[in-house]
Amino acid sequence: MTTLSPLDSKQDFNDDAIVQPTLESSDYKVAIRPPIDYSSFSAFRKSVWNRFASLWTRRFVLSLLAGQVVSLCITCTNVTTTELVSRNWSLPTTQTFFLYFSLFVIYTPYTMYQYGLKGWGQMVLRDGWKYFILASCDVEGNFLVVKAYQYTTLLSCMLLDAWAIPVCLLFSYIYMRNKYHWTQLLGVFVCISGLAMLVGSDHLTDKDYPALNMAKGDIFMIVGATLYGFTNATEEFFVRQSPLYEVVGQLGMWGTLINGIQAAGLEHDGMKTASWNGATIGLLVAYTASMFILYTVAPLLYRMASSAYYNLSLLSSDFYGLLFGQSASSHYKPFWLYFVAFGVVIVGLIIYFWTATPEGQGKLDPKAPAYVKTRSERAEEARMEMA
Repeated sequence: MTTLSPLDSKQDFNDDAIVQPTLESSDYKVAIRPPIDYSSFSAFRKSVWNRFASLWTRRFVLSLLAGQVVSLCITCTNVTTTELVSRNWSLPTTQTFFLYFSLFVIYTPYTMYQYGLKGWGQMVLRDGWKYFILASCDVEGNFLVVKAYQYTTLLSCMLLDAWAIPVCLLFSYIYMRNKYHWTQLLGVFVCISGLAMLVGSDHLTDKDYPALNMAKGDIFMIVGATLYGFTNATEEFFVRQSPLYEVVGQLGMWGTLINGIQAAGLEHDGMKTASWNGATIGLLVAYTASMFILYTVAPLLYRMASSAYYNLSLLSSDFYGLLFGQSASSHYKPFWLYFVAFGVVIVGLIIYFWTATPEGQGKLDPKAPAYVKTRSERAEEARMEMA
């Protein structure tokens, strides 16, 4: 009996039990929501409840939970980065190098195991260029966003970072021709309203800091958010048609190469003067672990829901930052609007799939490249030859 990996391309979330009826298309099944009945008040109330109940499939619940996991991971990375800077360790490119290297050493050997060394080499030669573009945009997006925080204000960064959401929606439409229902756009609006409440809370509690060069920082953040939206939608497109271990492994491999060269060129002097001790190494390990979990869970969330839903889920990260701040300081008093904002974001995430369904966000048919013989195919050929 063969044991399938959690990252097996043909088993991830394809067999989710859907309680509502489905609509057959030429490519795949799309679940549909129960209709709203306006004939009478009692019929309307019952149909609304049926619609609400239809939301809570296993796939939607997992999507909601996975979204909060990645949001928590973002909060952990923000906290550890802040601590590193306070300890005279500010090397943003070097910091993310350990992330890409860990993705490379974990997922690339598994890809080689599945494809064989020859098949892996063919994949790199034929399809490596598209993963190189993905990794380049991801590395530079991370770099520009971190640099933006050094120049512009916290509130400006929070607002401009949301630009990744419409960019992601645009590229998702270009790649997969998604037709967004008005309730999905309403869900986006509600989530961004929650973000606005969080920004307002920070303003009222005077958590902002002065800008060193606001124009420069805002430009960095807009470009970085644009790259984020592009990479999220592009990675979703890739993982819907290729195994997760291939996509994440290639992102790690090319990211290690690009990030390593950039770190050596920009931060070689800073590496000599930075404080290398047990505390900073521990913070680096915590940062890398959080980012590794994020980069592993994110493509799973792309398959379960969408990259747009992933970006909306990240809007709740400031609330978790509040919890970290409260636990770190007994004198820290949370502002009441934070809790309202968090609730608004969660409501927006539910509204996003009020009419649409996670299953309808794009075709899910992951498989190895046609020119590669997977381990199971090679084993089958060996059995046939022995017979």
